[in-house]
Amino acid sequence: MNTKKRISFIQWKPPGQRIIKTSIAVTLCLIFYMFRGYKGETMPAEAAITAIICMQPYVHGTAENALNRLSGTLIGAVWGFLFLLIMMLFPSIGRHRVLLYLLMGFGTLIALHSAVVIRQPDASGLAAIVFVCVVIAYPDIENPLDQAFHRILDVLVGTVIATVVNAVRLPRVKQKNKVFFLPMMYLTTNQFARLSPPVVFRLQNLLQEGANVCLMSKHAPAFQTSQLGGVKINVPMIVMDGAAIYDPNENEYVSTTNLNPNSARWLVKRLEAMDVSYFVYTVHKDRNCIYHHGEMTEMERTVYKNLKRSPYRYYLDDDHFAVSDVIVIKVVTDGDQADRIQRELEPSLEKQKLRSVVRPQSGLDDGCSLYFYAEHADMAHAQQHLMCLLRKENPRLEVRDMVAEKPYQTDQDAIRLLRKLTHEYEPLALTVWLREKGIL
Repeated sequence: MNTKKRISFIQWKPPGQRIIKTSIAVTLCLIFYMFRGYKGETMPAEAAITAIICMQPYVHGTAENALNRLSGTLIGAVWGFLFLLIMMLFPSIGRHRVLLYLLMGFGTLIALHSAVVIRQPDASGLAAIVFVCVVIAYPDIENPLDQAFHRILDVLVGTVIATVVNAVRLPRVKQKNKVFFLPMMYLTTNQFARLSPPVVFRLQNLLQEGANVCLMSKHAPAFQTSQLGGVKINVPMIVMDGAAIYDPNENEYVSTTNLNPNSARWLVKRLEAMDVSYFVYTVHKDRNCIYHHGEMTEMERTVYKNLKRSPYRYYLDDDHFAVSDVIVIKVVTDGDQADRIQRELEPSLEKQKLRSVVRPQSGLDDGCSLYFYAEHADMAHAQQHLMCLLRKENPRLEVRDMVAEKPYQTDQDAIRLLRKLTHEYEPLALTVWLREKGIL
């Protein structure tokens, strides 16, 4: 691999909350033993290691995590203590190392299984760790029961400190001066399906915390209204591939980028001359009215049947629309015909200040849709226009595009992206301070 290319993969990122909390917990463990007076029988390293293992990435559910850790510590300690008692009663076992280690392995199994039996499976790992820490030095130790007590205390100190540190929420700074642009395609790949409950929950939490999130979609507002499932957004949405900005809370279009009337007339005549049927999307008085022209094909009928169920759009059987209201003209067909239409019209599209896009059509296995928009009806121009509107109230607003590192296809991927957005919206105060000082 090329050296420059290898280096490009190495990117400095500020430490996250879990890393900072883990380092704090380790430091507190060491300080605790410093004040206690370090002696040979105490092992601050074991307390520090336990704190590292116990630290969780998120602060919610701290009580449950604490219970798991403490129960795991007690389970491992009890079995370790019993193991050493048995060794003291039958010291001859310790002379046979293979047998001794087999018994330690069996004791680890008992510690793990005990946690499962009492319905604390999350505590099983720590139970095994504590057990091993208690018995591992036998028989090369004096006063094994005394040593067992100190090992238990060491692990308990690490567990308690990690629990307390994890319960403390590090200071964060909300980035209310940023507008996060988030494509809907990263939250769900199906335009007809609602967002999953976990995705809705995280998105709703972000919005309730005051994050300025602008959802962007290639589709009409009707899809987003049904997909969001009652989520109240605080920034208007960019819809129809950037041709419109829509506020679902008020059920109104903030702005639209319509086709030039002369361009719309020209395109309609060309499509009719090619004997191609089409849909015309218009916005009039905040209503999305869709007209159809020509004899409806089987593909169009399938699409029409799926889309007409929505209460947020109006399908009209006539073609008496006002050309000044046209947002997009859409042709539903197969890939070959779409390419043929696009090639035939392409030489004149720039002159007519139009752009065309071919996309797969949901609900059709072998069909697609050819869209015709105004030349500047795209996401980039819509973002600029929306920011101009928002900056009238807050001139300091900044743009932050949430771009996926890979195509997102699952709810887990969507949650991961929302988690990333949460971290960017509410970074640690320490991270912000380091950035302001130019250290990061």
